[in-house]
Amino acid sequence: MGNVVIIAGMKEILEMKNHYGNFLVDKTPPGSVFAAKTPACMVTAYKSGKVMFQGKDSEKEAGRWGGTTATAPPATAKGKPSAAKGDLPAGIGGMSVIGSDEVGTGDFFGPITVVAAYVKKEQIPLLKELGVRDSKDLNDEKIVEIAKVIKDVVPFSLITLKNEKYNQVQQSGMSQGKMKAILHNQAILNVLGKIAPSKPEAILIDQFVQASTYFQHVKGQKAIAKENVYFSTKAEGIHLAVAAASILARYAFIQYIDKLSEAAGFKIPKGAGAQVDVAAAKLILNKGREVLPSFVKLHFANTDKAMAIVNKKR
Repeated sequence: MGNVVIIAGMKEILEMKNHYGNFLVDKTPPGSVFAAKTPACMVTAYKSGKVMFQGKDSEKEAGRWGGTTATAPPATAKGKPSAAKGDLPAGIGGMSVIGSDEVGTGDFFGPITVVAAYVKKEQIPLLKELGVRDSKDLNDEKIVEIAKVIKDVVPFSLITLKNEKYNQVQQSGMSQGKMKAILHNQAILNVLGKIAPSKPEAILIDQFVQASTYFQHVKGQKAIAKENVYFSTKAEGIHLAVAAASILARYAFIQYIDKLSEAAGFKIPKGAGAQVDVAAAKLILNKGREVLPSFVKLHFANTDKAMAIVNKKR
């Protein structure tokens, strides 16, 4: 039986829990966030940041979420964020930093949106005053309110991987983890170009794979941001640059979902639970299955569930 372990931040673990909502099991191991038994494999996520995939399709299922490692270290110790490239620089929270984060990886509908944002140390008090913090603690209304202000305050780069392109590269064999790494690298390079000749004191990426896996993923790119690059789980709590990036990425995702809702003719739900199965079935019945590639991530199990609903109604 296959056994694959990846390391993930709590944000992604919660996205996974939502994604595997229909397969959650009641009995979970000590220290775990959730356990799910899917037709493909058994998935167990731990508070330490480790996510274990066990079963014949474990490698394929793990690839949906990012790179793998057989010796993934705990992502946190006593609740504290951990860096994937040595220790984080002392006082990084008060430095001028480029932070990057992504949204949409666990959502069936909508794209992956990645943002890198540069926050100078002199701007930190202002961002705090504006209410910038971890986007998971903010509702959509507050996200929109803050994003509309900070988008004119900090240099940033937004990259949106639309569903059509996502499905093409996924079907060609690229894992979601590699997609995210390439997008993060490009967004960071874009911001470095915008602020040149100035340079950040550090670049902080909200960790979704180990540093070695990340750099393996971006190995073939024309340019790679390598200088003073650090990775940490819960990075939004380490520097406001990551929190700002998270807010801007979620703002872009919300806007995109609104556009999809307009195109569909009804409100598109977020996440990957049962509600998206029903929405996708409604979309298929109204507009035909051929429109799905522009709305959803086809390889998610939700596609088959939506078709099952459609077949029952026909």
